[in-house]
Amino acid sequence: MRARRVGGGAAPARGPLAGPVAVAAVILDPRRPIEGLGDSKALSEARRDALAPLIRERALAWHLEFVDVAEIDKLNILHATMAGMARAVRALQPHPEHALVDGNRIPPGLPCPAEALVKGDAREPAIMAASILAKVGRDQLMVAMDALHPGYGFAVHKGYPTPMHLEALRRLGPCEQHRRSFAPVRACLES
Repeated sequence: MRARRVGGGAAPARGPLAGPVAVAAVILDPRRPIEGLGDSKALSEARRDALAPLIRERALAWHLEFVDVAEIDKLNILHATMAGMARAVRALQPHPEHALVDGNRIPPGLPCPAEALVKGDAREPAIMAASILAKVGRDQLMVAMDALHPGYGFAVHKGYPTPMHLEALRRLGPCEQHRRSFAPVRACLES
């Protein structure tokens, strides 16, 4: 089968103060369509949770990649996300022939020609699928992280800078999962 167009997407996790950034790549099977795909940010959590196993089951290939906090702090969030996208696409079996990447940049190191699609997570089903897998995977990881780092509320806010999280950060200080290069965490460390 020649349908080897891959969509790559990231969880909308560039803004959180804690946890990894999750990126995924998906090659959809045109013979096994998935109804209800959409922009992961516009879908309810319950809908994303229902779609994720269908995507994993019906896709020709998929890969979920987590870029850890140390790499985010070393490279910056944009470059860490790009590196994760390239790793996710390279990990696919079968190898893609063409990549569609959500956003306005193409990650260096992709193993195939690529095209950037602004708002691709609302336009391209393969990107929608990848973004859903990334968002669901990251949310699940943040819930698990909540048990390892009690008191921060990771299961509730998923690492975003909510008032609850900022108060916990001031009270407890940063844990190992906080992104030290992000201003609120850096300010907490400096005070």
